[in-house]
Amino acid sequence: MKRVIIGLSGGVDSSVAAYLLQQQGYEVIGLFMKNWHDDSVTISDECPWLDDSNDAMLVADKLGIPFQTVDLSEQYKERIVDYMFHEYEKGRTPNPDVLCNREIKFDVFMKIALDLGADYVATGHYCRKGIVEKDGKDIYQLLAGVDGNKDQSYFLCQLSQEQLSKALFPIGELTKPEVREIATKLDLVTAEKKDSQGLCFIGKVKLPDFLQQQLKPKEGAIIEIPKDQDIYNNLETEFTSEKEKLEYLSRKIDYNSSQGKIVGKHQGAHYFTKGQRKGLGVGGTVEPLFVIDTDVEENIIYTGQGKAHPGLYKKALFVSNEELHWVREDLKLQADETMQVKARIRYRQTLENAKLHKVESGLYVEFENFQSAITEGQFVAWYIEDELIGSGVIS
Repeated sequence: MKRVIIGLSGGVDSSVAAYLLQQQGYEVIGLFMKNWHDDSVTISDECPWLDDSNDAMLVADKLGIPFQTVDLSEQYKERIVDYMFHEYEKGRTPNPDVLCNREIKFDVFMKIALDLGADYVATGHYCRKGIVEKDGKDIYQLLAGVDGNKDQSYFLCQLSQEQLSKALFPIGELTKPEVREIATKLDLVTAEKKDSQGLCFIGKVKLPDFLQQQLKPKEGAIIEIPKDQDIYNNLETEFTSEKEKLEYLSRKIDYNSSQGKIVGKHQGAHYFTKGQRKGLGVGGTVEPLFVIDTDVEENIIYTGQGKAHPGLYKKALFVSNEELHWVREDLKLQADETMQVKARIRYRQTLENAKLHKVESGLYVEFENFQSAITEGQFVAWYIEDELIGSGVIS
């Protein structure tokens, strides 16, 4: 009998995943990951991880599977939290959930599971795993979940072949309502539980509050750049090469304070991210202000009025070789090769037509349509049909 260790998070998805594995005849063991216990950072008096571990324990009990808690808070702090602060200090916006899957669930946690004699590790993600054979070798596919509304393949975009070979995603074939229905039938304590918000595993903490405790507030100016600023007009149309065109399309506009007017103050440029609308606290504009860029060196936030502001839109982005990852290593592009794909730059964004261009130093992703708020530090993931084949950090 194959042994599967499932990460029971105390939510409905992993609870039902555990039950399905049992039905499929696996020996199932539930493990709850405790990833945070620094009391100086709890914002509210609630202790979400205690409630969650309790729910996970009740579910394991109901299903009659062994259960234990593992404390990974040290690795979590080192690999996720510290990384996040470094990224924010550099003015980039990291994605802790993607990292958490790569570094914690499918690395630290997976090693513990394999040490406990597990053949597989399972999670409650809405995605599927496929296997194709190529040159007599099994190649693992990361496929979108059947529930288009809940597909979470994006969060797993950094997994490797080795990690996928040991992974199981039991609820990938189901929709969220079906999962809840199963939980209700089984009378699981998690059946009606709301989906968790906030940081992966730190619980109900909102990111800015969390950041504020680590990055010291520092007052700076909010500058509004008008839509008709000259920087948006000198659009080049003549390019001597494809690479020159891509460099131009993915360029970062260098803003300076003389291009606009000061409209307010903020408490630290590193708390803000491109495309953000809330939290600026500037009123009196015809259309709401959006962050179009942040300068952490000078501590300035550049904003523009309205969703359609030209400062929000770009058609291409670049990923450096160091931050480029192929789930399907066999499909990896070599320099000067291109590939038509569908891509997204954030979770839940609809897939957009794009073309990959591999160059010596990295990879350009050129979109058919303009994309709003392409954000440095976030992940871009690309697909062929419903298979996620690669991803990278937007640089």
